[in-house]
Amino acid sequence: MSNDDGVLTRKTVAGYAIGSLGTGGFATLPGLVLIYFLTDTLGVAAIAAGALVTGAKIWDVIIDPIIGARSDHSLAVTGSRRRYMLLGAVLLPVFFIITFAVPSGLDPVVSGLWVLVAFILTATAFSLFQVPYIALPAELAKGYDQRTRLLSWRVVVLTLAILLFGGGGPALRELGGADKHLGYLLMAVVAGLVIGIGMFVSSFTAKRGLVEPSALKRASIRANYVEGFGALRRSQPFRALLFTFFLQALATGLMLGGAQYVATWVLHSEDAVTFLFVALIAPALVAAPIWAVIARRIGKERSFVFASILFGLAALSMVLLVWFPGAWVYAPVALAGAAYAGMQSLPMSMLPDVISHDARANGEGRAGSFGGVWTAGETMGTAIGAAVLTITLAIGGYIATTAGHSVGQPPSAVAAIVLGFSVVPAVFMAASLVSLRRYRLRKADIDAAQVVAAQSEAAA
Repeated sequence: MSNDDGVLTRKTVAGYAIGSLGTGGFATLPGLVLIYFLTDTLGVAAIAAGALVTGAKIWDVIIDPIIGARSDHSLAVTGSRRRYMLLGAVLLPVFFIITFAVPSGLDPVVSGLWVLVAFILTATAFSLFQVPYIALPAELAKGYDQRTRLLSWRVVVLTLAILLFGGGGPALRELGGADKHLGYLLMAVVAGLVIGIGMFVSSFTAKRGLVEPSALKRASIRANYVEGFGALRRSQPFRALLFTFFLQALATGLMLGGAQYVATWVLHSEDAVTFLFVALIAPALVAAPIWAVIARRIGKERSFVFASILFGLAALSMVLLVWFPGAWVYAPVALAGAAYAGMQSLPMSMLPDVISHDARANGEGRAGSFGGVWTAGETMGTAIGAAVLTITLAIGGYIATTAGHSVGQPPSAVAAIVLGFSVVPAVFMAASLVSLRRYRLRKADIDAAQVVAAQSEAAA
């Protein structure tokens, strides 16, 4: 928690940030290797692999608003969101390991169904943690700049997690040698445990919200959806920010899923994916605190626009890989990494502003509902991104294979990989700027409302 005077403690900042070791790991590793695992180890066709991953993500979208509303209920009756976070932290490693524990020799259809069921369970466990975790900043930090500070350090840990899992995950996989199944299982065991530990530790940040406990009856599932989407309906800033984040999640999900294909078929080295992630994250680690400084000077909203434009231009430039494949690609990837730090920290620090803005008109205790819809939107974005990637691969004639069998890819498939990694994400980034223009909350609005709230508390 913050201190009684509203000043964030270092313990709170560190405890909240460590949760991104888990959320960053889960967002990165399945997005990076799961479709590739399905197409190039289990022999599942690209379009089917995309459908399986998208199906699991759609389930996530369905349950997130329910979890958000139940998290608000837990806060109201116990004063904490912690029990949902702990449950997710304990269950996720188990189901994550099962996802990659597919026995060798199974028919591709059976293997695909195994992954679908296991990944749905994994995604459910992740949502139990992620939805209340997203809701916490509105309760842990007061004010426009404090939220920027809290979320900026979270993004530092997030970028470290992306490097750790994006580079370390494939490296662990290679320890299995020729046995791809063993390599993926080893990767899942180590990564699953690290993800779970990060989530578990961060769960204890959620000791007590700003809403005093009160006796409430548990709402029906229908009421959970009404509450969750009611937040979307009544808050124009929330709609604008969520749709922007949705489109950007789609773009980054496309590039994340395509990275392994670029490494294998464009750069001609599976290990090159590690270098891609180093090029992405090293600048992001430096840039995350810089974006916080920029936001304090010119505002989060304008800073977010600049970060988005930089990312889109960096992505678009990589279309040259079609004609000139080579190590030069690490330069635009580095620019994208610097931009990505802002694209994560800035909207995530804007979300608590939106929640507090709504709370002044409609009452406290609804942050979980906002978090549920937000997580559902982000999940849907990454799901559609994965689907767009596999459709692009299928149009290009990508050939799936099973472990132990080597195939070549036609030039059309290689071109499709590059387009899915460059032009297509850039188009979605451009679209996100249109919706971002509709976000109208500014620092003056937040600070003025904060003064009014403080005066009301003093008078009471």
